[in-house]
Amino acid sequence: MKSKIIFTTLLIEKSPQAIPLGAACVASAVKNSSLTKDLCDVELLAFNIEDFENLWKQKLEKIDCQNQNDFSDASNDESFDYFCADLISEKLLAEKPEIVGFSVFVWNSRILQIVSRNLRNHGVFTFAGGPEITSHPQVFDAFDKTVCGEGEAKVPAVIYEKITGQKTEACRIDYDNLSSCYLDGTLNVCDYEGALWELARGCPFKCSYCYESKGEKSVRKFPMERIEKELDLFAQKKVPQVFVLDPTYNADKSRAIQLLKMIAKKTPNTFYYFEARAEFIDRELASYFAKIPCALQIGLQTADENVARLVNRPFNLKNFTKKIGVLNETGIVFGLDVIYGLPGDTFASFKNSVNYAVSLYPNNLEIFCLSVLPGTTLFDEAEKLHLTFETEPPYHVLHTDRFSAADLQNARKIAEGCNIFYNEGRSVPWFNTICHTLKIKPAIFFEKFYNFLNLSGKTYELNCKNHYNHKYIEELQKKFVKEQFAQKNILRLYNVAQDLISYHGAVSRKTDTGKSETIFLHYPPEFLDSEYAFDLDFFVRNVKPKSVQFKT
Repeated sequence: MKSKIIFTTLLIEKSPQAIPLGAACVASAVKNSSLTKDLCDVELLAFNIEDFENLWKQKLEKIDCQNQNDFSDASNDESFDYFCADLISEKLLAEKPEIVGFSVFVWNSRILQIVSRNLRNHGVFTFAGGPEITSHPQVFDAFDKTVCGEGEAKVPAVIYEKITGQKTEACRIDYDNLSSCYLDGTLNVCDYEGALWELARGCPFKCSYCYESKGEKSVRKFPMERIEKELDLFAQKKVPQVFVLDPTYNADKSRAIQLLKMIAKKTPNTFYYFEARAEFIDRELASYFAKIPCALQIGLQTADENVARLVNRPFNLKNFTKKIGVLNETGIVFGLDVIYGLPGDTFASFKNSVNYAVSLYPNNLEIFCLSVLPGTTLFDEAEKLHLTFETEPPYHVLHTDRFSAADLQNARKIAEGCNIFYNEGRSVPWFNTICHTLKIKPAIFFEKFYNFLNLSGKTYELNCKNHYNHKYIEELQKKFVKEQFAQKNILRLYNVAQDLISYHGAVSRKTDTGKSETIFLHYPPEFLDSEYAFDLDFFVRNVKPKSVQFKT
């Protein structure tokens, strides 16, 4: 009789960006390994925090808990961790497995350790792998065994030894013959309305805050034959969106172009998300990105060249600006990332980074607090770099010698204000115009908006939504902008500002949902969508008001 083995993990949510890919890859390897394929039945069972948060909220409401206003922080509550762990343990034990393998990350390690202890108390053998385990395996004594590095090579040997009692050597990964969890059905792309697509592992760069900062400076690429078969599967299943897992997709230009040609031919209606390095962008590569529906996410991290140098991420402001200009000229959608709390960074230089990033017109701006991850160069050099950080996940920096705890709190406000007003509010077409009119820098604008939300009691209401309602945010944008215009005594310009927000908001919703809507404007839409709208004072002096009913 075959042994039953479950591979599991805990995801943040169920979405195309949160797929149990790591667990699925290892499960696929065990199903196909000559060591284990005849010894066990393999099952993949994934959970997500979002579902548990909803159940947790219902539980608190049922008992009329006095702390209902803390629902949005439920995942940080110790009692919530045990609540999740008990539910996961119950579901896993109901499957009667002999062995359970966990895929561990920063966001799930505490809960999965509790689950493992529960299972071990019932005689289940547990093991764990993933970046959190690989970084410091000695800390994780909640599991019977920990597996470092790439699990496809090591886990079949672990399972073989556990089932047979015989020792065996782990094999090296053969990327040319490694099984695909999509092609063998371990993962069903239809279950997640999208796919995470792994094209390569490793990174040639050594940014000190990243897990790739140590170890071999190599990139391991999956063969084109496998990639093409997976692409054919995506085409067959009509996968709507694909998130490409290759941290330096455009480092190898010829391979990048070859893949883009293949994508354009086989899946012309699928939207792709790429991680890219700005320094490798050129007009030829940009022209191929422009031929498919896609967006690029680019790590700026900081606009301060000295700060970038301290984390081993060489940065040239002039060159970065030039490369992003190519994307804007080509019409490619892109987003930028900024980190606050980096060594050598100050609150002032962080705000300069935010201001610089917004000046480049990114479609989204993701702002993160630095995590000093165990297993990274930054973790090893933390004392020398004057970094004080949390000893438990998510390992956020608490303060540095140049970035105080109060500064970090203010940076978090800017990040939240940016996320709601700029990202969720879809304000990229008109945001810089509003800032220019108010003579205010973006970072200060975002902080003011956060304070506006907090004072009006809207922050909690927004944070409790699983997905922000754009129309609701749009009304908040208008109210805030009007308040700012009144303070500057420029309310004569507000009608056109309001029109810009309404017009672009309606167009974006039509693009997003396909549903038309009718809005009322003070000015003709053709002028709102022209160069006139870059200067509101010029607009008001040169365009006559005309009430318009506009249907998207």
